[in-house]
Amino acid sequence: MNDTCPVRTPAQRQYMEIDEKARHVMMARIYKAIEDATVEAAEELKSTEWREAPPAYEYFVSVAHQKLFVHLCGGDPETFKGGDPELAAHILTNGRNIVDHYFIGAKAEPDADKT
Repeated sequence: MNDTCPVRTPAQRQYMEIDEKARHVMMARIYKAIEDATVEAAEELKSTEWREAPPAYEYFVSVAHQKLFVHLCGGDPETFKGGDPELAAHILTNGRNIVDHYFIGAKAEPDADKT
């Protein structure tokens, strides 16, 4: 029996398809909301005395990231108070593992397309 790639039941495949679609739609909406916030802020600032550059797309990504992080830790995303510090540490460790595996580790691996 192959434990690394089990044969999924029809119900498991259906669940995976629904889950993948829901995640895709959710992320598209998040990206669209961030883009909309970037454009709306820039447009609204034009009618003010503000002469500096409007907030960049990355600023709104950062705001969303911070608020979602606090929310995931059980804290209040508006005040950043509360939340589980142990859970926060596990989430940060997960982020470090992503960096190590996908960003740093990927640089060390030969490019499969260049053969």
